[in-house]
Amino acid sequence: MMFFDPKYLLFAAPGLLLGIYAQIRLSSIYAKYSSVPVESGRTGAQTARRILDRAGLTEMPVEEVAGRLSDHYDPTKRALFLSSDNFQGTSIAAVGVAAHEAGHALQHQAAYGLFNLRMALVPVTQFASYAYMGIFFLGMFLGLLKVVLPIIIVIFAVLTLFQLVTLPVEYDASSRAKEQLFRLGLVREDERAGVSQVLHAAALTYVAALVSSVMELLYYVMAARDSRS
Repeated sequence: MMFFDPKYLLFAAPGLLLGIYAQIRLSSIYAKYSSVPVESGRTGAQTARRILDRAGLTEMPVEEVAGRLSDHYDPTKRALFLSSDNFQGTSIAAVGVAAHEAGHALQHQAAYGLFNLRMALVPVTQFASYAYMGIFFLGMFLGLLKVVLPIIIVIFAVLTLFQLVTLPVEYDASSRAKEQLFRLGLVREDERAGVSQVLHAAALTYVAALVSSVMELLYYVMAARDSRS
């Protein structure tokens, strides 16, 4: 349906354009502040380690992984993984990203409700993502798109819920990161703006993902309504 209905483009365009803008802005801001060293000289790994230790998470590992901006906190392993640039880097960008991932660990430690909900939604969302393409193409090839539309709507409702929960989780992690950075004296006052810009640029990618998911859900809801008329 999405390959043949021109209306799909109208619904997909806002999320697509915002996503492109968000990626361009993130790349630009990250590149800018990757070249600005922090006065403390701490690496991203050292920054994350300091935040975790002060929170009592002394046994939580901080490990280096390959890739660009592949940084993440794994709640199943209870470990932080930082890309090489941020693990070894001593820039405002490296410190900001590392602190953000440590912020997720602090959420887990505090049993932050939305973080726990997001964790619970991960396996359901992964299944829904895989199921969507299979159901869509099966319905298209068998001429049963009208029949599978309700299933597709449920799938996109799950994906949208996941994005809706993810957005405040990411903003909260950034808020915790900035609080720890300044409270522990890991960055100076004049470095505050750079950290905020990096984290805000990263958060915009999650806004774009939510917009894209909502618009696709609306499209399929309207398609289902039109198919009954």
